[in-house]
Amino acid sequence: MSQRVQEELLPRWRQRYANRGRKGKSRLINELVEDFGYSRKHAIKLLNGRAGLGGQAGAPRGRPPRYGPEVVKVLSAVWKAAEQPCGKRLAALLSEWLPFYEQEHGKLTQKLRKDVLGISPAQIDRLLKPYRGGPGGRGRCGTKPGTLLKNKIPIRTDNWDIDRPGYLEADTVAHCGTSLEGDFIWSVTYTDIYSGWTANRAVFNKGATGIVAATEDVEEALPFKVLGFDCDNGSEFLNHHLVSYFTERPKQVKFTRSRPYHKNDNGHVEQKNWTHVRQLLGYQRLEDPGLVERINEVYRECWEPLHNFFLPSSKLVEKSRTGAKIKRQHDAPQTPIARLLTSQELTREAKAKLRKEKKKHNPFKLQQKLEECLRAILLPGLRSSRPTGSLRSAQAKSKKNQTETTVS
Repeated sequence: MSQRVQEELLPRWRQRYANRGRKGKSRLINELVEDFGYSRKHAIKLLNGRAGLGGQAGAPRGRPPRYGPEVVKVLSAVWKAAEQPCGKRLAALLSEWLPFYEQEHGKLTQKLRKDVLGISPAQIDRLLKPYRGGPGGRGRCGTKPGTLLKNKIPIRTDNWDIDRPGYLEADTVAHCGTSLEGDFIWSVTYTDIYSGWTANRAVFNKGATGIVAATEDVEEALPFKVLGFDCDNGSEFLNHHLVSYFTERPKQVKFTRSRPYHKNDNGHVEQKNWTHVRQLLGYQRLEDPGLVERINEVYRECWEPLHNFFLPSSKLVEKSRTGAKIKRQHDAPQTPIARLLTSQELTREAKAKLRKEKKKHNPFKLQQKLEECLRAILLPGLRSSRPTGSLRSAQAKSKKNQTETTVS
C-alpha cells in the first residue's frame, strides 16, 4: 500500500468499517485482501487501527476490564484469610465470608457486593494470579515399616462403600527439617472420608503411647462415632497398643492398612499433609518438647474450626478414561460441616451442637489468633533448627570448634 493510499483511503476505510455490521465488515475485509494481497488478519488489524498509518500497535484488545481494584481488594483479603484457595473454592465461600469481611473492614456498597458475588471462578484465578507465590519446599518421609502386626492387620482391598461419616484415614508428618536423626515433633492427621472433617494432633517422637493418646483425644472431639480406621504401614500405627485400643471395646472398629509403597491408597489424608500441616508449620525442624502443647492448642482452637467450618473442598465423583485421557468430575465445593449436616446418620442433637459451635467463630478472628499463636511456635523453632543436614555432622563440627578454641 502506497503512502498516498494510506493517508487518503485508510482513514475512510476505518470509518466505514466502524459503522458497518457483521456482514458489511466481512465484505470490506474481502475487498482489502483481494485488492492488496494482504492476509485476512493483517487486513483486520489495519481496519481496527492497530497497524499501519495512525495505528496503535500496543492498544489493548477486547472489552474494557469489568472488575476494578475495589473487587480485587476484597478478593485478596478473603483469599489470604481463607488460606489461599483456588478460584472454585473461593467462589463457593464468598457468600458466607462476606458478612464477616464487612464486620472487619466496613460495609460494602450494593454494586461492589454484586460484583464480588457474581465473579466467576476462572476470573478469580486471573485477578489473583499476581498475588500467588511459587511452590514451597519438600518434606522427608519418616515412615518406617512396622512388621510386628503386618500380617494380622488386613489390607484394604476395596475403597469402602462410604455413605456415612466415621471412616477415618490417618497419617503422620515429620517436622524434622532436613534430617530425620534425633528427636523432634510429629503431626498426626485424621481425615473422615465421607465429609472431609480433619483433625490434627502433635506428638513427640511418634511413640505408640503418644499416638494412642492423640487418637483418643481426637475421637472424643469428633461429632460422629469412629466406624473404621485405615493407616499406612508405619510402625507408629501397626502396634499392639493401637490395635488393642480399637478392638478391645464393645463395638470393634474395623482396622485396616494400605498396601506398601502405594500412598494413593490413603489419598484422602495424604492430600491434607500440605493443606493442614505444611501450610501451617512449614518444613522447618521443631525439636522442643514444650512446643507440643502449643501446637495442639493451635490445632484445636484455630486450625480445625477454620478448615472444618469455613473452608470448602470438592470431592471426586467420577473418573473415566478415553484412550490416554483421564476425565475427572468433582462435586460442588462444600465445607465438612455442610456435608455432615446433610447426612442422615447424625442425630438432631449432634447437628444442633455443630451449628451452635460454628456460630461461636469468625474466620477473620480465627486467622488473627492463628497468626499470634504461630509467632510463639515458629520463632523458637527457627532458632533451634539445624542448618546442617545431619545431626552427626553438626556434632562433629561443634566438637572441632571447641578443640580449636582450647588449643588457641
